[in-house]
Amino acid sequence: MIDLERLFKGLADKSRLRIINLLMHGELCGCDIQYVLRASQPNVSRHLT
Repeated sequence: MIDLERLFKGLADKSRLRIINLLMHGELCGCDIQYVLRASQPNVSRHLT
């Protein structure tokens, strides 16, 4: 049950969902994700870890 809780907590963030959606279409580097989301590099890195 704890694994599901962690999964849903991770998916609750809109930025993470947008990143997952982008990556479903293929590989992207962090700079591409940063450009599409109009987010800072530290913010994108935080969501990818």
